[in-house]
Amino acid sequence: MKTMKIGVLALQGAFIEHINMLKSLGVEAVEVRLPEQLADLDGLIIPGGESTTIGKLARRFGLMEPLRDFADAKPVWGTCAGMIFLAKEIGDDTAGRDQPLLGMMDIEVARNAFGRQVDSFETDLDVSVFSNGDKRPFPAVFIRAPKLVAAKGTAKVIATLPDGTAVAAQQGHWLVTSFHPELTGDGRFHEYFLSLV
Repeated sequence: MKTMKIGVLALQGAFIEHINMLKSLGVEAVEVRLPEQLADLDGLIIPGGESTTIGKLARRFGLMEPLRDFADAKPVWGTCAGMIFLAKEIGDDTAGRDQPLLGMMDIEVARNAFGRQVDSFETDLDVSVFSNGDKRPFPAVFIRAPKLVAAKGTAKVIATLPDGTAVAAQQGHWLVTSFHPELTGDGRFHEYFLSLV
């Protein structure tokens, strides 16, 4: 059986942690900076970082349409800034008006909704899609995280904070998380993404 090859968009942000997590799961992981590097991938992760910067660099390197084409056909997962980049709507955010978005997922997000860097936090989440009866909570790390304001159409919420705030969603082969699973020692979210591939 062919080894899975997963790309991590490496324009800016926390891409190396995703690469390391994927490698620890026995997957070939590569950094993606140019359109031709998408050609033989089975899936793509868009990491956390600064969503406006990621969008502007993607536009500069001619990646916007190739990324949309890739996402039409194959699984894509956006974490933190990657969630913003995949969203169709950024709610009530004048700062984000000049921000290039892939605009793939039927979700509305609010940028930096949990506060600034000093307001970062960790919490345990129940995640509905983990299989094999694994009911251990997932240790989620939130750093200047966006909030998932609404999941529309066929997008469905798969994890919430204890107060009901949505923090992860799935729409077909697309996945988004407000938090950073790559910063934990827990590979279950990466394994779930690989199951979509």
